[in-house]
Amino acid sequence: EAGLKDKYHSPKEPVITEEAKAWIINIACNKPTAYGYAAEVWSRQSLATHARKFGTIEGHACLAKAVKATIQRILSEHPIRPHKIAYYLERRDPDFENKMQTILMVYKEVNLTTDKMQNGETPDIITVSIDEKPGVQAIRNIAPDILPNPEKNSRIMRDYEYKRMGTVSILASLDLNTGHVIGQVHDRHRSSEFISLLDEVDAFYPKGHTIRIILDNHSAHISKETMAYLATKPNRFVYVHTPKHGSWLNMIEMLFGKMARTFLKHIRVYDKAELKQRIILWIKEINDAPVVFRWKKFNINLEY
Repeated sequence: EAGLKDKYHSPKEPVITEEAKAWIINIACNKPTAYGYAAEVWSRQSLATHARKFGTIEGHACLAKAVKATIQRILSEHPIRPHKIAYYLERRDPDFENKMQTILMVYKEVNLTTDKMQNGETPDIITVSIDEKPGVQAIRNIAPDILPNPEKNSRIMRDYEYKRMGTVSILASLDLNTGHVIGQVHDRHRSSEFISLLDEVDAFYPKGHTIRIILDNHSAHISKETMAYLATKPNRFVYVHTPKHGSWLNMIEMLFGKMARTFLKHIRVYDKAELKQRIILWIKEINDAPVVFRWKKFNINLEY
């Protein structure tokens, strides 16, 4: 059986030494700025150019004719991909894991409560997820859109120029049991706007129920004005904070993500007033056919 297969062989000894490969890998594990270049990340071509320019000076004459394919073969052996960027979340909260586990336990309880509500039971604790989406741009077209026409164009045609008309902030509360959304749109998102949202949430739900709020550590959520308002509503609201730099644990981000991918993606309006009106209309459409978001991943491995 061994005789039926060719063993690896090369007619010539390798030209690139192991030391030269290690030198390339070491460079690839640093940013180009460390070597006086303007680029943020290496490309294989820029690595090859650097190797040809400085390889011989550093004692690696075998790199004098290095090309892009040479660098690719060296990098693929380890593997190192210095031309790619992947994102991670730095843990800035020393109590990150405990706070995360608290949030996940709330989500487990919410899932069980949602199942009970389908059998007609009413929960004593109402759980909502609250956050803000700031910086939503009101963008006006300079020229009118050209609508699809079977004889001319299959898509909406839009002039590339536009005019910015300002930004708004969306404040929203997502009921984790029913999917109902309470939303407001303001020019800013200070304590007064946040208190306005809490007032609407308080008026919407029956008295006597505790409203458990999952929210981040934004200053408006814990300001003196907000704390004074909460003091007027004893035993009505209970805060459950996400860890610092851990807003991805807040389920309302799923709603905002859906909004960004669909409704807001190509929106054009005349002014901020129209943008506010259409956002409120979109929230009403969501509530006409609410979607219950469920958290399913309870075993989270924090690598960083």
